[in-house]
Amino acid sequence: MTFGSHAQTFAGRPVVEFPADGPPPVVDGEVCWRIADWHFDGDARQPTLSEQFRDRFDRFVEQIGDRVEALVVGAWGYAAFHHAPIAQLCAAAPRLPRLRALFLGDMVVEECEVSWMRVGDVSPLLTAYPQLEVLRVRGGEDFSFSPVRHGRLRKLSVQSGGLSREFVAAVLASELPALHHLDLWLGTDDYGGNTTVADLEPLLAGKLFPALRRLGLRNAEIADELAAALATAAVVPRLERLDLSLGTLSDDGLAALLAGQSLTHLSALDLHHHYLSEEAANRVVAALPGVEVDVSDPQEPDEDDGETYRYTAVSE
Repeated sequence: MTFGSHAQTFAGRPVVEFPADGPPPVVDGEVCWRIADWHFDGDARQPTLSEQFRDRFDRFVEQIGDRVEALVVGAWGYAAFHHAPIAQLCAAAPRLPRLRALFLGDMVVEECEVSWMRVGDVSPLLTAYPQLEVLRVRGGEDFSFSPVRHGRLRKLSVQSGGLSREFVAAVLASELPALHHLDLWLGTDDYGGNTTVADLEPLLAGKLFPALRRLGLRNAEIADELAAALATAAVVPRLERLDLSLGTLSDDGLAALLAGQSLTHLSALDLHHHYLSEEAANRVVAALPGVEVDVSDPQEPDEDDGETYRYTAVSE
């Protein structure tokens, strides 16, 4: 899977594009603003932010910064060449006093492959915006996190084709007492996704994030191992929603999951984009009649010289 379109909604609001020039459009009701500047300059291989994005962002903050509650940041030039505008976003925090939801990295594949996106350490965003409630970040190249304490963050979503164990460890070492929804796209080892089930043990043991009720361990090459671990994980009984979508879940992983503790307390189990047989998919739906189970988008494994290959939805 590649990201085929920009976000149409974010944080429950329709997304409105901030224009390249001229005044911002007049909007009716609560919206999420989006700012981006995509251009490719093959000679601009430097880690500095593109001037076009920097100038547009400054104009955005000057014109409507005090009204913005939700913000989507798209391309900041060509993201394989330029680092994300994290420093600029942090510096603008006093002029964005109402910001509560931020999505950094809303790009389609034509703009930049997710694994090529140069992002940097995203945790300073949480320090700069202590009132932030929703943070979604997407990236792959030079993509990191540092342990942080944040009292208001309710949802953290990290989307990657390969999420390092160092990134995951820093998230798990953070103090996030209000965190209700954690969504980690673990990806594949080929693109830096070296996180293992053992790395996730503090989370699975239910020792972290007392408000956590929704957990996504998605886009995972190790989906079967995760399913087996979740069969006995102490965190599961307090969850409302469990998401193992976009990964390589097979019949073996599902059998291990269903052989473990009860999942009937869940309101939703998302398994879409999977490698389940039709029989196994029907089985999980039948086993959880009161649960919204998503087994859409079945995949077929590749066979080559007797080897079977299964792929995550997002890698490069």
